[in-house]
Amino acid sequence: MKYLKTLLIPALFIAVLSISCERDDICPASTPTTPHLIIDFLDASNNDNPKNVFGLLIAGADNESILPGYGFVSQSTVLLPLKTDANTTQFVLFKEAEINDNGTPDDDSDDFIDGNPDVITINYSREQVFVSRACGYKTVFKNVTLTIEPDDDNWMLSRQPLTDNQSVEDETTTHFNITH
Repeated sequence: MKYLKTLLIPALFIAVLSISCERDDICPASTPTTPHLIIDFLDASNNDNPKNVFGLLIAGADNESILPGYGFVSQSTVLLPLKTDANTTQFVLFKEAEINDNGTPDDDSDDFIDGNPDVITINYSREQVFVSRACGYKTVFKNVTLTIEPDDDNWMLSRQPLTDNQSVEDETTTHFNITH
């Protein structure tokens, strides 16, 4: 009987401990989270052909910081992060961008970006969607509109949403086409 009590107490302790433990909640990298807006750039003379934007640089309109991965690149597709705490996001997209050192190559403080900037404004409504305990919530963007702000030298000529009442729920398809 004494032998049974000495085995029963540790076994009971282990059983209670294992019941009270929670499984590890780790969000797998493959789980879809808040999606980016996908824009394809197309040739204005043939809307079926993708066309690279050379010397592309993308910056936030409100903070002027260069979007990671979009500094002086040439490509025909971009993925833009939308603000999850506001219903509008603006970007400045420079075509044929380059750094102008202002005649002082050793002084970075007076450098500026040369190129043809166009501003796009993206408006939307936000919806929080529960993904899982481990991943939490993601933001889905509904009724997305994209406007090319007019200026004296727009290089972006037109924009076309791929669906009516455009929504951004995943990163598997293009959301807007822009011709240039």
